[in-house]
Amino acid sequence: MPESNHNNPLGVRRSGVLLHPTSLPGPWSMGDLSHNAFRFVEFLQAAGQSIWQVLPLGPTHVDGCPYQCLSTHAGSNLLISLDWLADRGWLPVDIMHDCPPTREWRESVLETACKKALSRMDTAMRAGFDRFCRKQSYWLDDYARFIVLKQLYDNKPWTEWPQALRCCDRQAVDARLSEHAETLMIRKFEQFVFFEQWQELRQYAHQHGVFLFGDLPIFVSGDSADVWANRQYFSVDENGRASVVAGVPPDAFTEEGQRWGNPLYDWQRLKQDGFSWWLDRLRTQFELFDIVRIDHFRGLESYWEIPESSPTAMDGSWRKAPGAELLEAIQQEFNDLPLVAEDLGIITHAVDDLRRKFSLPGMKVLQFAFDGDVDNAHLPHNHTADMVAYTGTHDNDTTLSWYQSASAEEQHRVRSYLQCGDHSDLPWPMIRSAMMSVANTTILPMQDILGLGAGHRMNLPGTTTGNWSWRFDWSQLNDNHTNRLREITQTYSRLSAGPVQVAADAQPPGSLSLVSNGS
Repeated sequence: MPESNHNNPLGVRRSGVLLHPTSLPGPWSMGDLSHNAFRFVEFLQAAGQSIWQVLPLGPTHVDGCPYQCLSTHAGSNLLISLDWLADRGWLPVDIMHDCPPTREWRESVLETACKKALSRMDTAMRAGFDRFCRKQSYWLDDYARFIVLKQLYDNKPWTEWPQALRCCDRQAVDARLSEHAETLMIRKFEQFVFFEQWQELRQYAHQHGVFLFGDLPIFVSGDSADVWANRQYFSVDENGRASVVAGVPPDAFTEEGQRWGNPLYDWQRLKQDGFSWWLDRLRTQFELFDIVRIDHFRGLESYWEIPESSPTAMDGSWRKAPGAELLEAIQQEFNDLPLVAEDLGIITHAVDDLRRKFSLPGMKVLQFAFDGDVDNAHLPHNHTADMVAYTGTHDNDTTLSWYQSASAEEQHRVRSYLQCGDHSDLPWPMIRSAMMSVANTTILPMQDILGLGAGHRMNLPGTTTGNWSWRFDWSQLNDNHTNRLREITQTYSRLSAGPVQVAADAQPPGSLSLVSNGS
């Protein structure tokens, strides 16, 4: 069972900030778990915030999308702090001067550091690494094999590998990897380092009264270790090809819907195995996070099935999913987990009933509130305590840019509702309204706290380029932001109550802290 370290953090009034680690400042081409991550925790504490929400942390494909990862369990090696490695003597400090800001450079430097660390293992370090490998073996072994094979076959999807490897024939896989034992060990050690760095950050966050809030995509990428090694749980043939794929139907935002292309689940097989694959997913997530959002929660009640041959999502149809049985299995295995249901989009009474049956908070987004209907569920006066209120999410434009591009009628409704005749102060009136909400939890995108406009959104759904690259700079943040956020947080009874109290038996998955620097 995952380690439970406190009462449900969603049960009292609190607030936090949405910022993915890749959006942190720093010298490299993307943010990571270096010093700036710890500095961000300090900002959260100073501003009275007690939640840091992030996107999925997994290793991404070249497009950088964290919702289509190479593994549902692994951490991204690109998030690993190189400074942390240098502090331990595994990298020369000068190697990071005048470096090219490329993915290939980071991966090469990381491999160099891991080789050095593995060659200098002492007894304590070996014990910590071995303990990690045993504990995480339920996913780590397959992940390491998958990544090394991908490298051997020029990063091609596994569906294009030789047949025996494509079918995950263990004898053939072991034979192909027989000369790559060191590389397999490096891939595992990278995960050891990632988990250790994340646990250090998590413990620092807890000391500063901050809970970590993660995100679990409901579906997984077809080109992933998960599908390759567990194809029996997915709607794919022996070659990994799917006849139907996932997505969402057309709505007010996308005329053709969204064709995500993920393989769908073989729910019958998952049920036969007691949903063990899903339980393993949750086990990993709650070793990393204190709260987890289930993305596209409505897919646990019914999912949109699209013929693989269809170029859009328009030709799909709804299919029932055994969400209640899955959630019962999760509840039986883990008791009361702090889960949040992402229930945006086309939501039926059946989806609402499923969420309420298991007492999961839903989401309300203020940017969706101003269509002129006073009964709009996203308007703050219609919120309930079992909600997480947002000004916007990672899929929305910044609140300022959203307002500036809205129609004159919608802008008028915003000003009228927020009572901000002079709208030059936006998005702060929207922030205040989200903080006033009776919803127990309020989350604000960092872009809104900084008052950023067009050009600063994280993702535009339905597009595949230009996303996931937004970053902020410390020069954009000043004491006025911090003090103003703290004051409004205190006004609406959301201030942090102090350090997070962890259970006495809580242990990190690894123990690099046992290793002396440079050993």
